Amino acid sequence: MSLTAFAALALAAAAALFAGGAQAQCALCRTALGDAGDAAARAMNLGILVLLIPPVAIFCTIFAVAYKKGKGDGRQ
Repeated sequence: MSLTAFAALALAAAAALFAGGAQAQCALCRTALGDAGDAAARAMNLGILVLLIPPVAIFCTIFAVAYKKGKGDGRQ
């Protein structure tokens, strides 16, 4: 695993661990969960974060491939 990929994974893990205070709900979700309680709101926040993982992984993969292609390996 390259240093860049490791750094990206470490950053994603840190963001997921410290996202407790983040307001990860849209206004409609917050209104719908207003009377549901803290447990439901936390479950919704976790679900939003879990659904964020695939697009971020795809973006990071495309970026890493583009970076490696752009950097090249020095051969002609």
